Amino acid sequence: MTLNDLLTYLSNHPESVVLYFAILPVAALLLAWIAGVEGRDAPWKFLYSALIYLSAVPGIFALSLNVYIFLFERSSILNMDIYTQVLPIVSMILTLSIVRRNVDLSYIPGFDKLSGLLMLIAATIGLMWLVDRTRIFAIISMPFSVVVLIFAGLLLALSFGYRQFFGRGYSRTRN
Repeated sequence: MTLNDLLTYLSNHPESVVLYFAILPVAALLLAWIAGVEGRDAPWKFLYSALIYLSAVPGIFALSLNVYIFLFERSSILNMDIYTQVLPIVSMILTLSIVRRNVDLSYIPGFDKLSGLLMLIAATIGLMWLVDRTRIFAIISMPFSVVVLIFAGLLLALSFGYRQFFGRGYSRTRN
C-alpha cells in the first residue's frame, strides 16, 4: 500500500477520519472544563500534551503534504481533499487554540520539540524549493552523497542559527 492508496482509502471512507478529528477539539474543551485553572499541573498537562500530539502530528503532516503538492507537484487548490488535506489542519488549529486559551503552552511537556519539528520541516521544504527553483542540479554534476551532505550541512546551519537567534539555551523557571 502506498501513501496515495492510504489517502485515497481515507477519503473514500471518511467516517473514521471525521470522527477522529472532531473528537480532538471536543476533548480539549472537555479537558479544559474538567481541569479548570489546574491545567498546568500534573496529570492535566500530560493529557493536554497527548491531545496536542494527537492533533499536531497529522496536522503538520497534512500541512507539509499540501505545501509539497502545491509547490512541487503544482496541483490546483480545487483538487484538495477535504478529509485528508484540510480537516487535520483545521482540527489542529482548533485544538491548539482551545488548549492555549486554558493553559500556557510552555507548561506542556514536549511542545518545544513539536515547534522544533515544524521549523525543521519548514526549513527542509524551503531548501528543497530553493534547489528546485534555481535548477542547481542541472548546472552542477556531483555525486548524490555530496548533495546530501551539503543539504545536511545547510539544515545544521539553519538549526544553529535558529537556536542562536531565539535563545534556545536559556532556562525558564516555572511556578
